[in-house]
Amino acid sequence: MTELVYLSDPRIAALPVKECGEPLVDLRTLSDIRVDGRLADAEGAYAHVRKSVADRLVAAQTRLPHDLRLLVVEGLRPYALQQDYFSDSQVRLRAANPEWDDERTFKEASKFVSPPDVAPHVSGGAVDLTLCTAQGEELPMGTQVNATPPESDEACYTAFEGISARARDNRVTLGDALAWAGFVNYPTEWWHWSYGDRYWAFLTGTASARYGPGEAAGA
Repeated sequence: MTELVYLSDPRIAALPVKECGEPLVDLRTLSDIRVDGRLADAEGAYAHVRKSVADRLVAAQTRLPHDLRLLVVEGLRPYALQQDYFSDSQVRLRAANPEWDDERTFKEASKFVSPPDVAPHVSGGAVDLTLCTAQGEELPMGTQVNATPPESDEACYTAFEGISARARDNRVTLGDALAWAGFVNYPTEWWHWSYGDRYWAFLTGTASARYGPGEAAGA
């Protein structure tokens, strides 16, 4: 069985970052990529990713059947927002599991919400995305984007077997296209793929990450 490596793993945080200075790109300006507005913020950060990430999304789109499209839900996430998400997750887990110590709470929270210092979304190197038809109808993927492990009975895990055959085929179609384009997946979230961040560097055996905090690159 393949080891599940979580973002709380100290090996992820130990990887250095050699910021390449690559700019952020607004995916809404690219005709090849669809962007969903469900998590839109006033500044439009959600629609931004690093240039190489945008290029790879365009490449992945070419690997899909002609009647399917990538549908991006979220790219860049400001550090402060990531911190709020992670802190809120820890608070909820502590309330539900008062016997857990801080280390256990941190590890469990990181299975779904990334610790801010290693968060792929903060770097501009990650995207949450799904598949839709050319007409914009989302395909069944087994859970909604951003479903948590508890509420989905872990069906949000990419390799979860207890979903319909159609949803499994759709996950494979999405994953094959993104992996071909150079992305890596976070195994508790079928929709989360990244390039250039610390998690990508760890899984690919790269000595350092390409991207630090994306806000530094400018939106």
